Parts: sequence; structure tokens; C-alpha cells
Amino acid sequence: MNTTPSKTTDLSKTASPADDPEKNSADAAVTEDPTATAVPAEDRDEVAVPAEATDQAEDDGLESDDLEPDPFTEARHGVGAGATAVVSAALGIVALTGAWSGRVAAERETLMGQIQTAGGSSAAQQISEIYGDAWHTTALVNGVFAVLALLVGAFVLARPAFGTPATRPQPAWIRAVALAGVALGTLGVLISAGMYFDLFLSLPVAGTPAG
Repeated sequence: MNTTPSKTTDLSKTASPADDPEKNSADAAVTEDPTATAVPAEDRDEVAVPAEATDQAEDDGLESDDLEPDPFTEARHGVGAGATAVVSAALGIVALTGAWSGRVAAERETLMGQIQTAGGSSAAQQISEIYGDAWHTTALVNGVFAVLALLVGAFVLARPAFGTPATRPQPAWIRAVALAGVALGTLGVLISAGMYFDLFLSLPVAGTPAG
């Protein structure tokens, strides 16, 4: 009796993942993170740029914390206001101590008084023309310097409130010097006014000649 050989199956041969595309797609779906979300292309570009800049900064040995402002920019800040404040204080000192211009003006008034009284005049007139006019001229010149000191110092103090707002607050030493100029100017105005109106010292009075 003839029998046909039966087909035997080799159990050692199994289907590989590459041979089964349906299984590959199923495994890929399982291994994917279900919580992951797709990032748009433009968002990926925006995220990548800071990372590259950070890597470049690290490669160069620079960090954001190590960056400091330009010292030249810091030095230029407030130079004009500081110089103006110093001028205000200097004008206040000149108003209190006297200026050469005030002495020159006083000597001129003295000379003019001597010329006017050379032809003969009373003692009271001589005192007024020679001494009084020179004294009042000195007080007037010192008062002008005092008013300038007061105005310049007040301008420095009030400047931050007007115009374009500054990026940084005004340094404390500038305000202190400007305030000193205002104080000296105010004191100079008061002293000059007292001198001009003979509040502190009155003009000498000539005595009546005897007999």
C-alpha cells in the first residue's frame, strides 16, 4: 500500500518581526508614550535657539551671571549733573567769601566817590560816596553769585522730575552737593541783602564839629 509522505512543519522556524508588518505596527503603538504630544515645527525652532546660544556661551566660558555692565557707561552716568552740582556749591562759596569782581567794583566806586567829593563836600556825603557805595556794590555782586548758586542747585535737584525719565536714579552724592549749593546760595542771599540794606552794620556817622 503506497502512502504519500506527509508535510512536516519545522517548529524551529518562527515568524520574525520583520516578516509580520501588522505585529510591528502594533508593537510600535504600544511602545509609544501616550502622554507625548506633538510639538509644532515653529515651537521646536524657538526652543532650539536658546539651547544653542546657551551651549555656545558655555563653550566660550561665559555665563549670564558673569556678564557685568560696561564700566565706561557707568562712569559717564550723571557726569553733567555732577559737574553742575559742583558749580552750584562753588558759586555758593564765592558768594560768602567774596569775588575779585566784587573788589574791583568796590574800588571803582571808591575812586568815583573821591572824584565827586574832591571839590568840597560834607563829611556825611564823603562817607556815603566813598565808603557806602563801595560797601553796597560788594554786597550786590556777592548777592548775584548767591542767586546763581541757588538757581543752579535747585535746577540739579529738580531735573529728574522733568524731561525724559532717566534709566537710573540720580546718585546720592550729586543730590548732596546740589543741596549744599542751595544752602550756601540761600545763606549768601540773606547776608548780601543785610549788607546792602545796612541791617548788620550801618554807615558811620560823622560827628558834629565843636564850636
